[in-house]
Amino acid sequence: MTYTDQTATTTNSNTITAFFDSRADADSAVERLVEAGISRSSVSVIEGGSAPTASSSTSESTGFWASLENFFFPDEDRHTYAEGLRRGGYLVTVSGYAFDMHDIALDILDDEGSIDLDERAQAWESEGWSRTGNIETPAATRLDSAQTAAAQPSRLGADGEEVIPVVQEELRVGKRDVNNGRVRVRSYVTETPVSENLSLRDESVEVTRRTVDRPLTGTENAFVDRTIEAEEHHEEAVVSKEARVVEEISLRKTSEQRDETVSDTVRKTDVEIEDERGEGTARKDGTLGIRRD
Repeated sequence: MTYTDQTATTTNSNTITAFFDSRADADSAVERLVEAGISRSSVSVIEGGSAPTASSSTSESTGFWASLENFFFPDEDRHTYAEGLRRGGYLVTVSGYAFDMHDIALDILDDEGSIDLDERAQAWESEGWSRTGNIETPAATRLDSAQTAAAQPSRLGADGEEVIPVVQEELRVGKRDVNNGRVRVRSYVTETPVSENLSLRDESVEVTRRTVDRPLTGTENAFVDRTIEAEEHHEEAVVSKEARVVEEISLRKTSEQRDETVSDTVRKTDVEIEDERGEGTARKDGTLGIRRD
């Protein structure tokens, strides 16, 4: 499975990621990408750890999560990549490439053996692993801490100031390329015995000599030199072959754009101010209504 981030309008923001089981495959993919014209500085490899054990810690998983924090993935995919790294895989990322190199880069990563991480994740889930896992994102950790702190009022510090951060989530929508299978057309030569019936004509010359006894009539043109010739002919089969095009098979890749609506929820911090110094009534979002008689 490869993941493509194209959320920005400039081609330099394009990012492709692909996962490999072995370092040799990952290195081979990197070399081919460079040979194809992609700058080596635009290609990086994230190396995973050893195979999982029963003693694998949450901090170890969080470390792989942190190594992915510079890439934009949905949380579910981020958990899957982090698990693949924890199990010893290798993540190849290509970013900042020219737009016309997009399909070339995808083909190279696919040819070099990038694995289908969705299928691999299903196998892990059959072993008890969960896509949501126990890994906490740094953002989630900070929000949980803020909520805990809000539940327990604190007094102003020695400097006379206490800050409550107002946080608002923004929805980012990206795209990923999913391998949907391959079509391959191969041509090869076969030989098939054929036969055809043909009628041939043979001509033969026969020389017959017979004994006769009759008087010369004078019409035989006797006593002169004469020569009689006859040729024999035989027909023989002549075989020739003509190659004719009887069918054409073409392989062409087409693309089309489709629109899809992505829906999700975003969170934000609302602030409620209670001012008990006078007759004010509390309102949300930091506004204070004053009631006057």
